Amino acid sequence: MAEKLNFEEVYEQNFRYVYNVVYMRVMHRETAEDITSEVFVKAWKNYDRFDPEIATPVTWLCAIANNEVKMYLRKASTANEIASDNIPELETEDEAEMTTSTLAINREAERILSMLDQRDRDLLSLRLAAQLSFAEIAQIMEISQKAATERYRRLIKRCQKMTEGKSMSDF
Repeated sequence: MAEKLNFEEVYEQNFRYVYNVVYMRVMHRETAEDITSEVFVKAWKNYDRFDPEIATPVTWLCAIANNEVKMYLRKASTANEIASDNIPELETEDEAEMTTSTLAINREAERILSMLDQRDRDLLSLRLAAQLSFAEIAQIMEISQKAATERYRRLIKRCQKMTEGKSMSDF
């Protein structure tokens, strides 16, 4: 029987994963922060209904995040808010401390992510940022495990092609 952690532990262990999942989907820092906050507020309000026998905390939180991002995208598309994606974000103190090569690699990753459709970004964020298994991803995305695995394999190949001919020194 899986032990249910207190909510503070769930938050501390999973905040960064959830934020990364959300960020990879919306590609905007402030929006990702807002959505991540909303995810944890909803999770806290419903924590008494969380069952560790059914899902891990990160799977449960990613399912909530998935719903929150979908709701945001629906609202944003009807309000034409997504047009602000073209506005460059200001450099933060954290970015100022990063090395030039790290920033270049991050920018290349953002370039590749911006070329992917929402469904592909969802898959990458769940696999890479949240480090979920294909079974967990399939559950959240409501597809078969085989479909999740195959989509991921094809997606990685496409991303690799986007960087063909580039070496680490190009970043």
